[in-house]
Amino acid sequence: MMNVNRWKRYADWDERPLRLDKFAAEDPANGFSAFTSPNDPQPGIGIANGRVISLDGVLERDFDMIDRFIARHHIDLSVAPEAMALDSSFVARMLVDMNVPREHLVRLAHGMTPAKLAQCVSQLSALEIAFAYSKMRARKTPGNQAHVTNAKDDPLQLAADAATAVAFGFDEIETTMRVSRNAWSNALACAVGAAVGRWGTLFQCSSEEAEELRIGMAGFTSYAETVSVYGTEKSFTDGDDTPWSKAFLAAAYASRGIKMRCTSGAGAELLMGFHESKSLLYLEARCLCLQRGMGVQGTQNGGIDGAPLTATVPGGFRELMAENLIAVWLDLECASGNDARATESEIRVGAKIMPYLVAGSDLICSGFGSVLKYDNSFNPSLLNGEELEDYLVLQRDFEADGGLTPLPEEKALDLRRRAIDALSAVFAELGLADPTEAMKRSVAVASGSDDTESYTPRDVAFISAAIKDSGITVVDVIKALALRGFRAEAENLLNMVKLRLSGDYLQTSAMIRNGRIVSAVNDPNDYLGPGSGYRVSEERRLELNGIRDLLDQKEVLRSEALHEREEVARIVYRSLGAAGASTDQADVVIGISPAFGRRLFQTMAGHRLSDVLRELTNAILARGLTPRIVRFRHTADTSFLGLSAARLAGSGIGIGIQAKGTAVIHQKDRLPHNNLELFSNAPITSLAHYRGLGANAAAYALGEMPEPVVVPQRGEAMGSRYHARVAMVYAIETTLTEEGAPPEWVEVTFKGGRP
Repeated sequence: MMNVNRWKRYADWDERPLRLDKFAAEDPANGFSAFTSPNDPQPGIGIANGRVISLDGVLERDFDMIDRFIARHHIDLSVAPEAMALDSSFVARMLVDMNVPREHLVRLAHGMTPAKLAQCVSQLSALEIAFAYSKMRARKTPGNQAHVTNAKDDPLQLAADAATAVAFGFDEIETTMRVSRNAWSNALACAVGAAVGRWGTLFQCSSEEAEELRIGMAGFTSYAETVSVYGTEKSFTDGDDTPWSKAFLAAAYASRGIKMRCTSGAGAELLMGFHESKSLLYLEARCLCLQRGMGVQGTQNGGIDGAPLTATVPGGFRELMAENLIAVWLDLECASGNDARATESEIRVGAKIMPYLVAGSDLICSGFGSVLKYDNSFNPSLLNGEELEDYLVLQRDFEADGGLTPLPEEKALDLRRRAIDALSAVFAELGLADPTEAMKRSVAVASGSDDTESYTPRDVAFISAAIKDSGITVVDVIKALALRGFRAEAENLLNMVKLRLSGDYLQTSAMIRNGRIVSAVNDPNDYLGPGSGYRVSEERRLELNGIRDLLDQKEVLRSEALHEREEVARIVYRSLGAAGASTDQADVVIGISPAFGRRLFQTMAGHRLSDVLRELTNAILARGLTPRIVRFRHTADTSFLGLSAARLAGSGIGIGIQAKGTAVIHQKDRLPHNNLELFSNAPITSLAHYRGLGANAAAYALGEMPEPVVVPQRGEAMGSRYHARVAMVYAIETTLTEEGAPPEWVEVTFKGGRP
């Protein structure tokens, strides 16, 4: 029974003393802070003449674009004086008090600044955060999201795996590609597969933002969540974006009936905010306030791809939970992460998922790798096909609804065959491809792409191009299904298109269950319950933090200095002055990062940079073309290195490569992140792969269509092993960047030694 007298006491705001709590800042040895930082602003707001004139200690005249957007579009001026006057520890207690309604706390959050939100949440223990999350999430019924991808971008396997994911009960399916231009084929295949067995599973194809929107406009996708926002102005500037451009993109999706949430997370904030020395939670709170101000349906946060990096910081897992809590406190739908394999430890994997499983979430994973780890093109998720049965048992053990239902093997096989036949029928009707019976049989019984004898990435590129160039839409696919006898699948897919017209699944936290919209509107979260318990003391916290083998930037530089002596004997870099654009069609530019061969001397896989350059240049020379090496200092981003190189190259083809080994082939007229080929997994990239990359760059320059070089990924949890070092290396790179710095033509002389 509710304690009415206690609730009245909480309502008497004016009787409580006005005080802003002060926190002792964390100062880990590596310089990163999950919750508080000496440079975090103290919460505060100034309001005059109906507008915000100061925000967290920054005057209006000094607002950056993020401050300005939050002030104009997030802060509710009718609530802010009341909310900001509340003692932060008092608000933290309200979050875990069963007598304080969710609706009242949501109202207060809309009047709070990012620093205030972060300060309140940082006082909660992991247990309290989990409880508060169960109380504050918008929708009562939990859900889950799947990753459906494969190493070959094979559409037959995508359709089969999408069908089984739907049968397991995933409310959303997300795909992406090993080769970016295969997006249209992936989208069509998953849309067909998701329509097998039942209708109502939302689907997205994660691609370059403009391409993703085109795919959505063609009707293949029903939601998007890869619209990234950032906690620092420089990150927006580097991405050629603003909060307003992101808000416009959100409106573009919504106007076409496409559900949309933004993506942010602490791991990215650690990289982007390194030089500002702000805490991860504060920077992420800025992101979430931006998202609310943009009017988006929800957010995908909780670390996302950066979760392995956040997991290396003391209190990192707790911070990921805290940012999820801020998201639901702001009344955003929350796809709560758990989509990156943050560790190779099975114990830590299980520990990370448990708070979300027992507390519930709009989407517990965003997403769960429903395929085997090596087939997950997003890189392994926290949980993958290998752990699917364990997850189902966890639901039983704790009597917790994790959104999934056990699926008999024979039913799964029937669904896979039906999906393969349905997609083959669409391909035949639309003249896209003609898979053989042997190909279809191999996919139906396959555990993963290692077991299939089906399409290769190059084969798929032609199918994808045909879909895009022919202007094929979801309506054409629906007609093809119906004409070829797959009427149930045609109706299932048509039902999803009809929902685009009503826009019902644009409601907060909306999903489709049994053909019915379930959202925060008709299924509001009314959970209330107790929450208190053990607190880690400061002394104990420091003991837990004091692990061996801490990695910091000095240690990285000491290690690199050892390799520098070896490289001096193998390669000489000589500046030839500013690099200009060439008109020579044989010219292929290799764009190297600021620290390449200066402060960093080996890739994450341990290859000497001299050996990598030798492989790239020799492969280009072997085709009769001229490699030109240009150092860029205006950016350290792989995509922009490649695009900048391509724009200088007479052939229009450039290679961008960071010192850590991440590399890309780009063409001058493509969008920054819509590259020709990408080596994103530097720790497992071999010299032979770089040789192939150089050869393919030459082939593109000669107007050929080579087989893309795909680095075989065998499910390694590279994040936990390499992300901390990557963060340090990237910080070294960005330290050497200079806005507006001209490109530098570099002559390279190899002095000896062979790769």
